[in-house]
Amino acid sequence: MVTEMTKYDFILMSGDIEDFLKKLQSVGVVDVTRSAKPIDENSEKIFSRAEMLRKALTILKGVETATPMDAKVADPAAEVIAVMGSKENLKTQLPQIQREIEERKPWGIFDPEATKAVEKCGLKLHFYKAKTSSMDPEWQEKYALTEISSDGSYTYFVITTDAEDYSFPLKELPAPDVNFTVKEEELNRLKAAIVQHDSRLAALKSCEPEIQAELNTTLSELDFHLANVSGSKAAENYLTVLEAFAPTENEQALQSLLDNEAVFYVANKAVQDDNPPIKLKNNRFVSMFEVLTDMYGRPKYDEFDPTIWISIFFMLFFAFCMGDAGYGLILILLSLALKKKAPKLSPLVMTLGLATTVIGLLFHTFFSIDLMTLSWIPDGVKKIMLPATIAGYDGTMVLAILVGIFHICLAMIIKTGQATKTKGFFNALGTWGWTLLIVGGVVVGGLALIGAFDKEMTKWIVIVIGALSALGIFFLNDLHRNPLLNVGSGLWETYNTATGLLGDILSYLRLYALGLAGAKLGEAFNAIGLQALGDGGFGWVFFILIVVVGHVLNVAMCVLGAFVHPLRLNFLEFFKNSGYEGTGRKYNPLKENINN
Repeated sequence: MVTEMTKYDFILMSGDIEDFLKKLQSVGVVDVTRSAKPIDENSEKIFSRAEMLRKALTILKGVETATPMDAKVADPAAEVIAVMGSKENLKTQLPQIQREIEERKPWGIFDPEATKAVEKCGLKLHFYKAKTSSMDPEWQEKYALTEISSDGSYTYFVITTDAEDYSFPLKELPAPDVNFTVKEEELNRLKAAIVQHDSRLAALKSCEPEIQAELNTTLSELDFHLANVSGSKAAENYLTVLEAFAPTENEQALQSLLDNEAVFYVANKAVQDDNPPIKLKNNRFVSMFEVLTDMYGRPKYDEFDPTIWISIFFMLFFAFCMGDAGYGLILILLSLALKKKAPKLSPLVMTLGLATTVIGLLFHTFFSIDLMTLSWIPDGVKKIMLPATIAGYDGTMVLAILVGIFHICLAMIIKTGQATKTKGFFNALGTWGWTLLIVGGVVVGGLALIGAFDKEMTKWIVIVIGALSALGIFFLNDLHRNPLLNVGSGLWETYNTATGLLGDILSYLRLYALGLAGAKLGEAFNAIGLQALGDGGFGWVFFILIVVVGHVLNVAMCVLGAFVHPLRLNFLEFFKNSGYEGTGRKYNPLKENINN
């Protein structure tokens, strides 16, 4: 849910603003309107330092082990970046030197001075490389040819001649300038220098906590500075007016601080027109999914918080797309492995893994094995599994459509409630009309199918729902507009709804399709593994290898699809039909210590 905010307007002497903001910073709940980017020379300097510290930390996180420092470093962050830059420069030289070694090595221990001595005697050496299969035996008879080396594919040779009109059918190579061992020594020196740089980075890794602490302080300083310079000046720069927001739940403690300060302030309940920052307040389960809400955008101040619905339906849709209890167990094991390295991500992976396991058992699939076909599974357990077909159609496909219809109906109900809350009941009659028609029609149709209503009662209920809906859709959609315009608007909206709603519902078939694709691919790996198994023996090695590698790849692909497509169903189908905009700005209070 969206936390209620109180808006504060502070008026104080310009000379007192720094001390005042430091006190607000110590409270840690006040969001002061500020610039999002460096806006002056001082903030640019602080920002640049923060970027250097962040870059140094990124480099050190890639260093696996730390070694003791031999002496204290004045600026460890700057040295980390300098050492890393020098190391990268050295690494760029390696490929060129290695190529030069490969070019010179076939000529063996080569002495350029000996070549010059031969040339002084009136002879000239010509260097060639030819495919071994293309070497012509007649060349040995026609030329003074000396083979230097051969690697099987190519032969390297030299022709000695004193003729001025000498010619040979191959392109001549330049004479080696230095012995290849010289280049090998250069390569070894380069590698040794890189190792020294790695050792230095390992020593600097011990400074990681120091750099992290400085980064936190620098970010806090930047945050404070941006809040400081954002105040609008008044009364010839002697007064500063600041606008800020804080959660209403902290109002009493904050006002106790303000009442002891030499500051005039006005506190009012925040409204949407104030564009207050959005702080979400959810339980432990729902808060895991706030990161998904932030991917789209936080709600406006007068909007509903969609996180609770995302937490339910994203988890459900993810499990649908995975659709395999075995894959759910893999995710649970992965979450345990992430517990130390990614403590914030681990609970979410665990939750999705548990949901996948439950849905996978419902779909009677375990590593693409149909549990319904196993005789040792009790009949009582099989009865709670989803039947293979429902009304002659694939059970998973029918369930995906039913869930999609429910999801869209829920979105329309939320949209109606939101419209009534913000506009009032009479100004939301058009929305009520559509919700009554679609949601009411779905409910009545479902009850009629199970026999709760007979045909005559169903007919009259449908007539009543249709009549009431038509009033809202075509005549009462805007009470302040010409009725003829209302009818035209209603017809246009009817066209858009009729064409869009069917497409929205069919979009949920992707849940069935992705689960089916993953199951079939898993079945293919199982079948290939069984073929490799044969009569046993060494076939077990190939069976295990094929099945393990195949299912690991399948899990990776399934996870990708199970993340993207449920997001799409929530961000497009659900948000569109619920009227969610998500244009709110994130709550970002002044704090003494900002953690990454």
